Amino acid sequence: MALARSRSPSLSFSYMVALRRHPALAAFAGAASLLGVAAIVNQRFARKAERDNPPRGQFLDIDGARLHYVERGEGRPLVLLHGNGSMIQDFESSGLIDLAANGYRMIVFDRPGFGHSSRPRNVIWTPEAQANLIRKALDRLSVRQAIVLGHSWGASVALALAIRHPSFVEALVLASGYYFPTARADVAASSVSAMPGMGDAISHTISPILSRVLWPAMLRKMFGPRSVPDKFDGFPKEMAVRPSQMRASAAESALMIPAAIESSKTYDQVNIPTIIIAGDEDRLIDINKQSVRLHGEIKHSKLHRIAGAGHMIQHSATAQLMAAIDEAAAETRIGGNAPQRFAKA
Repeated sequence: MALARSRSPSLSFSYMVALRRHPALAAFAGAASLLGVAAIVNQRFARKAERDNPPRGQFLDIDGARLHYVERGEGRPLVLLHGNGSMIQDFESSGLIDLAANGYRMIVFDRPGFGHSSRPRNVIWTPEAQANLIRKALDRLSVRQAIVLGHSWGASVALALAIRHPSFVEALVLASGYYFPTARADVAASSVSAMPGMGDAISHTISPILSRVLWPAMLRKMFGPRSVPDKFDGFPKEMAVRPSQMRASAAESALMIPAAIESSKTYDQVNIPTIIIAGDEDRLIDINKQSVRLHGEIKHSKLHRIAGAGHMIQHSATAQLMAAIDEAAAETRIGGNAPQRFAKA
């Protein structure tokens, strides 16, 4: 009996035989192993990134979300909302926070899922949902009225805030935004990564690795035609390629077109001073189909095209963006939000 047992194939031996007989199974097992290792490595990198870049501000717990924000300066409240895939350090490394804090009570948020803010999965984080969350956060901070600046996807949230809570927003500054539906290859590519289950698997395995590889090319497109400024070195890349943030970024990319379809029906409701600013060589967004068109939709708006600038105007045209904030503030002082005082330019 003992001899028979010794001759019985072990489980590992049987497994190896099965793999040799079924190459497809072997390939699948190998791929699964590699993805498992990738997930573990990515998670370790994510934890290290969070240790190396601890929260610089404070937190608000609202409706199940934990919202991280930084507050600096004194004066009229100014809210900054970053774009997709970004975080507070984007505005910080650009120098805009330092400039704004000289004359405003500056409040900048990590939007849900980015930086150190959580993104509960029981909510579809449309611009409107995020606007409601930001409004509740500002209530907690005793802000009753504010100038709101949004960059890229943050511009959609800023618009939703003004439309849903018009008494709260006294002026808008909309930078490099996407406002009207257009065909976009990046949306189609992000749809799979945004799917429940499949999206989580991709975000924890493949996406962080690809993002690290493609990071230089992505920056060239975002900043082009200008070069990436040295000050952007202060932006924490490893925070941006964490699985959780990759998942949030994919979800927002997938929402771009449907969000624009719904939001574009409401732009005629904006009746406050609005500064629209964009680089005229933006390689991510066609400003003629977006910023220029929005200028035609919002009666009380001004449009500033920054010559030779791309999508990241908070970095390449920081002074001009700060001037746009001051311009919006000046219009509200002069007109008391009276639309007739804010003629188109």
